[in-house]
Amino acid sequence: MSRKLKTALAKRIINVTDENIGDEALIHALLEEEIYVNPETENLTFGEKAADCLAKFAGSWLFIISFCAFLAGWIIINLFVIYNPFDPYPFILLNLILSCLASIQAPLIMMSQNRQEEKDRRRAEGDYKVGLKSEIIIEDMHYKLDRILAEMQAAQSENNVTKVEKED
Repeated sequence: MSRKLKTALAKRIINVTDENIGDEALIHALLEEEIYVNPETENLTFGEKAADCLAKFAGSWLFIISFCAFLAGWIIINLFVIYNPFDPYPFILLNLILSCLASIQAPLIMMSQNRQEEKDRRRAEGDYKVGLKSEIIIEDMHYKLDRILAEMQAAQSENNVTKVEKED
């Protein structure tokens, strides 16, 4: 990736609008900028919290076992326990309850999944920005280190030339 492109990306990461900012000032601004935002710290509405709790409960073994127990209890009560059952054999009332439960539960679970997907997207975007920031800073350090090494080699060559001239 070219230095010009990385400079443009760094400006975009830290929202710099000044086009005349120097590389050193940009690197220092990049070092000081807090990039990563934790999506887990956001404030949720009551509906979002309820959807998350329902999705968490509906995807658990406790829900599956308790729901199977509820269905078995409903069937046993209506077939064997009471003389005049309130929901006889084809269990139409039970089917209505299950349909209503499914029609309410599915959108709530999808809302929770969509919000989780948005959190994951923001987390991935933050991770990308942090990685890009690190790459830009490391590349800048390599660039500066290469310059220092080149200057040291030039100075050492100059010292060697001076020593040879003094020996002559």
